[in-house]
Amino acid sequence: MRALFPTAVLATLLVMSPGLVSAQMKLSPKATAPGGIETRYFTSIDGLMDGNADVILKETRQGKTVTAAVLDVCYPIAKNSDRKDRFVVNLQVSGQTLTGTTQSLGAKAPVTVKLARKPTGDTFEFRGQIGIGQTVTEVTSPDNADLSEKEFLDNQTTDDGITPQPKDFTEVSPEAIAVKVKLDAATDFLKSLKGQDVEVTLASLSVGCDALRAGEQTINMSVDPERAAALLAKFKAMPGITAAGWTAGLAEMDRTVRLPAADWRDGDKINRDKLATAVAGVLSKTLAAKPVAQSFSPSTGKLKLVFKRPNQDFPALELTDTIEVFGLISADKPGTSDKLMVWIGSPSTTTADESTGAKLNVSEDATTDEEGEQPDDNGSIEALARELKGQRWDADKSVWK
Repeated sequence: MRALFPTAVLATLLVMSPGLVSAQMKLSPKATAPGGIETRYFTSIDGLMDGNADVILKETRQGKTVTAAVLDVCYPIAKNSDRKDRFVVNLQVSGQTLTGTTQSLGAKAPVTVKLARKPTGDTFEFRGQIGIGQTVTEVTSPDNADLSEKEFLDNQTTDDGITPQPKDFTEVSPEAIAVKVKLDAATDFLKSLKGQDVEVTLASLSVGCDALRAGEQTINMSVDPERAAALLAKFKAMPGITAAGWTAGLAEMDRTVRLPAADWRDGDKINRDKLATAVAGVLSKTLAAKPVAQSFSPSTGKLKLVFKRPNQDFPALELTDTIEVFGLISADKPGTSDKLMVWIGSPSTTTADESTGAKLNVSEDATTDEEGEQPDDNGSIEALARELKGQRWDADKSVWK
């Protein structure tokens, strides 16, 4: 995604579909040597596709005269759709009129463009029509500021969030991995994941405008931390993969404890069941609840702990609170380590009548989740650090304490 321009120089903001925002800067015109050739960019032209189009208009100028122009438009294939199409058209320049025809890259729909360009002081106005298939959009876009090539390129910042070789798991999560794959290889790559113990993040399947322009898509996944490194090595060798590594995921540092690994290993393997039982023992005290189940997801390695306790809102009814807590157990960095990390999520509580005989049907209040969580879970994270002889993360100093 292109970075937003500073507020102080914001001129026009095009409201985009989620994840697609374009902005442009209000800039003073720069002097150009008479007859000099310069490239300028517009990154927003209002009115296209109900305001959901991501637009780049590149102009080549000799002095103040436009000698060539290219219009690049990325847009939803249908109203409220996350799928995108795109066209790039070389425009014919006749005075202040820009015209051209092409077809969209995805749907192969015919495209016609006719725009009238009018300087208005420091900005420019565009009026005309853009037709895609049977749909013709009227363009009325005043007050458009342009950018120099350097300014345009400086704002083309993208971050795929992939860290190929993290030094530890303080900025990326042990179970969260991602690959960058060329668009023409993405389908085969995703099909190769069928039947494997891997969870693909649904949102990463949407091909956005940045991906269409770059020709590459970032696919996010969750896997068991113990298999992450081997899977990444396998992915890197597959056709079309240009980057692979860890990324952000479940683990939040303020709810993570780091502890010595020696007491929780069987040979070179982490005894996760033993450590999960110890964690459940600590939480049973802080949550005042009895542990009834624990399990690990075969796909992601995510730990699920289940507790029960008598509900205290109306004791005579003998209602039961069921508390679910998710967690993650992993080495504190890729490869061999003498430290482990344990992340524990916030508890989720539901209440039901589990008494014998006729049952009272209970519905959850809309505000239960907001009001039900106790500050720091009655000290659960601090209690874990103390009981497991572990450390907590100091966000101010970015060190374990």
